[in-house]
Amino acid sequence: MFSNTSDLDLRLVRVFLAVVDARGITAAEATLGVRQSTISSQLSALEARVGFTLCERGRGGFRLTSKGERFVSSARALVAATSQFVAQVRDIDRKLVGTLSIGLIGQASHVENARLAEAIGAFRKRDQAVRFAMRVAPPQELEESLVNQQLDLAIGYFWHRVAGLGYTELFSERQVICCGRGHPLFHEGPHVTLDDLRVQDWIWRSYPVPEELASIGERQVTAIADSIDAATVLILSGSHIGYLPEHHAQPFEQRGLIRVLGRTAFGFDVPLHLAVKRGAADKPIVRAFCDDLLNVYGAQNVEERACA
Repeated sequence: MFSNTSDLDLRLVRVFLAVVDARGITAAEATLGVRQSTISSQLSALEARVGFTLCERGRGGFRLTSKGERFVSSARALVAATSQFVAQVRDIDRKLVGTLSIGLIGQASHVENARLAEAIGAFRKRDQAVRFAMRVAPPQELEESLVNQQLDLAIGYFWHRVAGLGYTELFSERQVICCGRGHPLFHEGPHVTLDDLRVQDWIWRSYPVPEELASIGERQVTAIADSIDAATVLILSGSHIGYLPEHHAQPFEQRGLIRVLGRTAFGFDVPLHLAVKRGAADKPIVRAFCDDLLNVYGAQNVEERACA
């Protein structure tokens, strides 16, 4: 009667599950790299250990018994628990352990995504066992999540300085006014005037944007969007004009679906920042990742570092 486990039992359990997954001993032969006779002997040994027949095997083919079917779920749970145990033991000696939650506004350029990826790659080379949790949300929601400790750090447009958060500028992004094909201003391009823009229907961001950067003055805002994708759809419809990141608009512009209006006169640069809750750098994984990220961006010497 089965009463305890041993290393031999676990090895036999893995053989049994391999046969179940392959739906037969013959098919499992290649997977396990042993002969059918050996597999059959191992199954018999496991059955002797547990005290009941797990499967019918022979000329009639492979078939689980009712007890064998119940044993499969228990066996999978055992293997999963063993794998988790091994991972946990391995991580005990790691210097950096835990979860790193990162918030993004999304739709960054390929260049900036590559830089973030480079920072993640550098971090992964450390002595660590850290799980990444990535989230995309509007800037205001990211800041709220930082304050509420639902995120460790965030990268995005942050116009206002929220008490308790530290900010470090990473890069800037060019914003340009766009309209879709079919819009009355589509063929005006660089020749639009301020008066032309003010009488159009605008799509505007649901989060705050500095008025001094977008110096249009009074405008007819008839649509609100909390994401670049949502704003793009309204602009492509030909019914609204609005600001988009230049790198995001470029593919649509090349296909003749979007026209940039007054690129030089009305475009402006937006700084994107790394935001971290003050004191969060006391968490070793946050400090380490911030260091790797700021090293990629060459931001070591900024006056105010988010992770200070």
